[in-house]
Amino acid sequence: MNTFDTEQIEKNSSPILSLGFSPCPNDTFIFDALVHGRVECGYAFKERLEDVETLNRMALSATLDVSKVSYHLLGHILDDYLLLRSGGALGRGCGPLLVAREKLDAASLSGKRIALPGRYTTAALLLRLFNPSLSDFVYLPFDKIMAAVADGSVAAGVIIHESRFTYQGHGLQKILDLGQWWEEETGHPIPLGGIAARRDLGSETLLALEQAIAASVECAFKYPAQARPYIRAHSQEMSDEVCDAHIGLYVNDFSRGLGREGEAAVRLLLGRAEAAGIIPPLREPLLI
Repeated sequence: MNTFDTEQIEKNSSPILSLGFSPCPNDTFIFDALVHGRVECGYAFKERLEDVETLNRMALSATLDVSKVSYHLLGHILDDYLLLRSGGALGRGCGPLLVAREKLDAASLSGKRIALPGRYTTAALLLRLFNPSLSDFVYLPFDKIMAAVADGSVAAGVIIHESRFTYQGHGLQKILDLGQWWEEETGHPIPLGGIAARRDLGSETLLALEQAIAASVECAFKYPAQARPYIRAHSQEMSDEVCDAHIGLYVNDFSRGLGREGEAAVRLLLGRAEAAGIIPPLREPLLI
């Protein structure tokens, strides 16, 4: 049974789907045209903007029809959801960073406390794949990690999102780029987050969603000024320069569609996570 919202938009009789994504500039850039009706797919959307780990936990209980999730989390929800090919964050040079107060060898962190931006984030998965001996983790909102590292509450922390651009201002040192490690280890781009949609929406709806999100990405690239008010409304603490850098880092051709290269990267990441016992065995098809 699907979770269509029976509420109807007053000027549009289209059924409403619940849609979750983060308030980060890359997501508001991607979804602006879709949620504001500049892209037509037969549905309207009731958006829910939350940090990625909140969205991950909502997906565990199948709360939303469509949601941005970490690729790590995707491995836990494939009974209920599948992956859409458009709208995600996957690329090169955009992985999470492991930072500390002083320059040190990442191998020296065994037995020390490390802050992670959520149990089900891809950042957490990558660190565990990099060094399976690490086990003393504290899970914090992504925007609290730099302060915890700076004040000595933790020995190191894995940072994501706009923290990549600001950590040096907190007196922190990069000790490992987990995305660079992944790329050198595998030759593949790093899958960070993708768009999951409920399987019980049906193949027709799922394909329409996949195409509509791709069209929304295209619209944002073609008319970036249209998306600016929505982006700024949810990123008031960021400068325009940081917003633009954020979008430039996380929105790319893979956001239009995974393609063979992106799909191979996702399958490899999930396969390694399964082999390490971090996610359950994959039984359901990954894509439409």
